[in-house]
Amino acid sequence: MGRQLVMLRHGQTDYNANHRMQGQLDTQLSSVGIEQARSAAKYVGNLNIVKIVSSDLTRAKDTADIIANTLGLDVTIDARLRETDLGHWQGRTHEEVDSEYVGARAAWRHNPGWAPPGGESRLEVARRARPAIDELMASFPDWEGQAVLIVAHGGTISALTSNLLGLAPTQYPLLSGLKNTNTSQLTARPRFTEGTMNGDFTAENHVDAQWYLDAWNQGWSS
Repeated sequence: MGRQLVMLRHGQTDYNANHRMQGQLDTQLSSVGIEQARSAAKYVGNLNIVKIVSSDLTRAKDTADIIANTLGLDVTIDARLRETDLGHWQGRTHEEVDSEYVGARAAWRHNPGWAPPGGESRLEVARRARPAIDELMASFPDWEGQAVLIVAHGGTISALTSNLLGLAPTQYPLLSGLKNTNTSQLTARPRFTEGTMNGDFTAENHVDAQWYLDAWNQGWSS
């Protein structure tokens, strides 16, 4: 059956609406973002969610709480799911960054090993966030045949998706920007080896799961 992983970006903030870079600044959902979260709750209600884990940043946690209240679930907080640290870019508009760091945002989008001044690269974000998923694989046996919801951030979800799929760094830019409250949906199954069948996860084989991409940028408004 496999284990489904649904990773959902938080609802809109005023920073999103005004093209201002948030990174790890702790911003709030806008009124639009709250409505997006409510609509997202109805969408993920059809995805057999049995556990919710959220970034500790307010915009993600509030999105997760709205969804959890609808589904009747609790929210577990994990700071490793925070957005990319954008260093000196945090709080600045796209135009301000482009004026001071000409061409740098394009380099950042196309090279996952490149980090904003004082910040993190996507490869570093993936290494930070991946253990949160691996630990769930090891500690949550009820996941089999059902779905875990991660509520986090566009950069973190993109980096995690690429990492779980085993993409080469040159392939990370193939994923388009994730819209507010849209999802990345994956399924984990025991890794196939010649002459065997994909069975259930065991205490041994979960550490070498094979991840498959089911949907990218999918949501209630897609």
